[in-house]
Amino acid sequence: MITDFKRGRTISGHVLITGGAGFIGSHLTERLLRQGHHVVVLDDLSTGRRENLEALDDQGRLRFVEGSVLDERLVERLAAGATKLFHLAAVVGVRLVIEDPLRVIEENIWGTRSVLEAARRHRVPTFVASTSEIYGKNPQVPFTEESDRVLGSPACSRWSYSTSKAVDEILALGFHRRYGFPVVIARLFNTVGPRQVGEYGMVLPRFVRQVVDGKPITVFGDGLQRRSFCDVRDVVRAIDLLMATPAAVGEIFNIGGDEEISILELAERVIAGAPHALPPHLRSSIRFVSYEEAYGPGYEEFPRRVPVTGKLTSLTGWRQELCFAETLDSLFASVAEKDGRPVPAALVAASQ
Repeated sequence: MITDFKRGRTISGHVLITGGAGFIGSHLTERLLRQGHHVVVLDDLSTGRRENLEALDDQGRLRFVEGSVLDERLVERLAAGATKLFHLAAVVGVRLVIEDPLRVIEENIWGTRSVLEAARRHRVPTFVASTSEIYGKNPQVPFTEESDRVLGSPACSRWSYSTSKAVDEILALGFHRRYGFPVVIARLFNTVGPRQVGEYGMVLPRFVRQVVDGKPITVFGDGLQRRSFCDVRDVVRAIDLLMATPAAVGEIFNIGGDEEISILELAERVIAGAPHALPPHLRSSIRFVSYEEAYGPGYEEFPRRVPVTGKLTSLTGWRQELCFAETLDSLFASVAEKDGRPVPAALVAASQ
């Protein structure tokens, strides 16, 4: 059972995770709790979910704070006494980015500055989550950490997110170089797994939900755009390893999967991977939807997004361990559990 943080209290010796009730943040919280850490989660619950934390075995070591990284006094108080800080809070998801680019700029940039100021004052080693969107539509794929950024017009709201995270990286490196406290940055590619939802544009949970509900899978564009996917449990392991590696300080790393797959093939795999317990009439067909219909006029997409992760591997020894089939099984199990349906026996292990 998670405990709400009482605003008048002070704590120390904890790990602070901003955005810790979100999809990735809750998995990082879970990993750190298993290691015996005391964890404080700060989340405004705009896209994070309290339920992501409620099932965790915290043994009284988890404190939850509902609040924003824009609240500088609150962030300052939570950073005091922290041993590490993981900054994952951000406006994320294609749909939110398209609908409100101003919010993206304000919350992502000002929120990161708030976190870095608090970390600087209290000398807290800090991890800053960035994104593969940094690379934009650079055609030179796969991407290394030194690849150029190629963006479209600022009039296209799609690029607000990439721009905000680039500024976040500049801020993080600037704070590190000027003030000397440890900062690590990682660009996360498509991350998938249990607890992820499709409401904000995340493709795989949307496909899984459509299959379970017996609806056609909606593929945007022609489906030939290619991505690489990595299980969230592998991603948080990489984050943890980087923060335990002194040589990672002041550096930027790609974290992502090594298998490239088209979105059309992804849809076909989701249909084929539906558990046998799912009635045949609930298995979906595929329906193509134009980007304009999905997101409105002026939307830009890019054909490929694949990382080179050699820098991460050579420094920490990290390698992707969970294959796509295991991740897909865990997503089906997660949806079944959320819906209150029996989890097929073949999927039980995948959900752990």
